[in-house]
Amino acid sequence: MPPGLAYSDRRGRVYFDEHSEPLADGGSIRAPQPSELIAAPPGTIIAMLPARRPILAGERVAIRRTALAVLLPAGYTRLLLPAYRTESAAPALPLFGYTFACVRDDALHVGAMRTDEREDWAPRSFGLGELEALVAERCARDPANRVLQQLSVCALEYGCFTAQNVFLEVGEAALPTSPRCNARCIGCISELDLDAGIPSPQTRISFETTAPELARIAVAHLERVPNGIVSFGQGCEGEPLLRSTTLAATIARIRAARSNGTINCNTNGSRPKQLATLIDAGLDAVRISLNAFRPAAYAAYYRPAGYGLDDVLESVRLAVQRGLRVSLNLLTHPGVTDDAGEVRAMEEFLREVRVNLIQTRTLNIDPEVYFAAVGRPEEPLGMRYALARMRELGVRVGNFTHTH
Repeated sequence: MPPGLAYSDRRGRVYFDEHSEPLADGGSIRAPQPSELIAAPPGTIIAMLPARRPILAGERVAIRRTALAVLLPAGYTRLLLPAYRTESAAPALPLFGYTFACVRDDALHVGAMRTDEREDWAPRSFGLGELEALVAERCARDPANRVLQQLSVCALEYGCFTAQNVFLEVGEAALPTSPRCNARCIGCISELDLDAGIPSPQTRISFETTAPELARIAVAHLERVPNGIVSFGQGCEGEPLLRSTTLAATIARIRAARSNGTINCNTNGSRPKQLATLIDAGLDAVRISLNAFRPAAYAAYYRPAGYGLDDVLESVRLAVQRGLRVSLNLLTHPGVTDDAGEVRAMEEFLREVRVNLIQTRTLNIDPEVYFAAVGRPEEPLGMRYALARMRELGVRVGNFTHTH
């Protein structure tokens, strides 16, 4: 039996209609395949899509119901977008990863697949005041540390896992460093996109952090988490390679005090020479972000200033050659990541350069805004196919930073 429609009313209440068959958007509007659907995992969030009407099989016009989507928990990769038609004067969608949802056997199902598992990235809940107490206790141990104050906002207000990890003393801990960036991503998550009028979900760090305050957080974390990770480059900041001198000094301070754990940098990879400086200082791992292996699609989203995709790919080559653990933070989007031309470009690069891991990250953006920038696909092959090709090339696919 085909899946049924899950939809919303204008007040955000959710309904199921198992007699109406919804279509999905995989770059083209089509019926979802059974292999593309799973039961909604714990931590799934339902999102109403205001002034957008779901498209049904056999219908020439969208029905007068409000479309809905879901937001996936960490560890899952989106396979399908919701298919809808947008009314005039519809508001811009906030920066979330909108995923197709439907009903099967009277239960919500989503267009996704499980791609990684880590307990420290599972959906979290805290007792009343529990996290606040941990934040207050940690900040009291280093009251002058501005980075801790920033991380307290990220942990409590934004629910950032890597910020929370600093206070929970587990896993990968955030070390935000840079208020500036050399990319102007459409829908930046830490700065208002003035061109598109898209509000960011969080406020970017407003000061340049120093090596002593960064190192104090990192050393304390590695003292308590033997196999822990400390990471420059977080969602609340700009590009860390713009502060390579400070970061190199920070790495030296960390390694003077601790030999355990992993020092990682999350970066857009725009400045290979500055990345080499961090490697010389003792950087262990790097995660380089990109949305595509084709220059036009990359530039359309990142809108880079003073660099291009060639510089990004050169940083990947450099890090592999220097023996770092190299991950690609691939911002995935059905209809772009799985377009035939994109898959060919990806395969060409990954045959040449052997990275350790591709972290598939759902690109948080209004799908209409993204397609308007990078274009609709010529030949969408399906996200499951694109992920399978990565694995067939011998690359591990996941969602989290790993130490092995």
